[in-house]
Amino acid sequence: MRRTITGKQQFKGRGALSNPAGRFDLTQLEAVDDGWFLEESPESIPTTLEPDAARAVITSNDSPDIPFEQSINPYRGCACGCVYCYARPSHAYMGLSPGLDFETRLFYKADAAAVLQKQLARAEYVCKPIMLGANTDPYQPVERNMKVTRSILEVLLQTRHPVSVITKSSLVLRDLDLLSALARQGLISVAVSVTSLDADLKRALEPRAAAPLARLRMLRELHAAGIPTMAMVAPVIPALNDHEIEAILEACVEAGVRRAAYVLLRLPYEIKDLFREWLAEHYPQRAAHVMSLIRDMRGGRDNDPAFGTRMRGTGPYAELLRNRFHMACRRLGMNTGPRLVLNTTLFTPPVPPGAQLQLGL
Repeated sequence: MRRTITGKQQFKGRGALSNPAGRFDLTQLEAVDDGWFLEESPESIPTTLEPDAARAVITSNDSPDIPFEQSINPYRGCACGCVYCYARPSHAYMGLSPGLDFETRLFYKADAAAVLQKQLARAEYVCKPIMLGANTDPYQPVERNMKVTRSILEVLLQTRHPVSVITKSSLVLRDLDLLSALARQGLISVAVSVTSLDADLKRALEPRAAAPLARLRMLRELHAAGIPTMAMVAPVIPALNDHEIEAILEACVEAGVRRAAYVLLRLPYEIKDLFREWLAEHYPQRAAHVMSLIRDMRGGRDNDPAFGTRMRGTGPYAELLRNRFHMACRRLGMNTGPRLVLNTTLFTPPVPPGAQLQLGL
């Protein structure tokens, strides 16, 4: 059942300002002041964590503009609290709000490692790189104790299965032992999302994600450990952080990064309303201008879901962003040479429990 949170206010460590009903909810709650009693609003909202039984953990993807075919999400919901997160609408499938519920009502796949082993052991399984953290950050704060992501990496290392990781959490450095072992066999790449170098903007936009300097340190340490890295300048938000594109790329090059990509802000489903609330609270004098530029790049709408344009946008301003990014990359020597291709030839399926071992005679 969805937690009742009325009104719009900034809660400590949270990105969303409200808890609107999901698009599948048949009923909605509305607070009414009857003049008798007004409940005092809390200053913070606790995080709840529940197990999520999974029959399968590998999800297939057929979107033509996403560079992976398989992904694993160790968690549902994400305590990082990024207000723009495109995964927020997925909480509606569970009868929960894409707002504050998404960052406070979390679910973990406690049996992820065992389920993954069973999937990899299937005779029909075809080894393709797996993206870890496509929908929620695999190293969000609860991973420190739950270690679901680490258990998945242990299975992938054991079976020599290629994997890509994307995160904005410094907790990834905890698993340098596993990542380094995978890197020595050409089985790993790690992308770090660097949204802004402005600590104040980061605190408002991504309240529980790592600070900008911490992300650059992550990239530096991953590079020093021999792990292929990539910087994601994402999301690019016009009139908010787009002026930082060149500075972010320069800082990432200094940290040893040689490949980068960017993604324009996307506002599917409930996110557009959550983002408008956030803008009005944090940047009221700039809110109308930001949304005007977004609509100019989305064909007059808040969001354009079309494949091929949803990641970059269209129109003069989108073209300007695209040219600035590519010019900066050329100047800095980024994205030269062939792209990294993870090794799929070393994959060794796990032996199912009780199965007869093959004798090499």
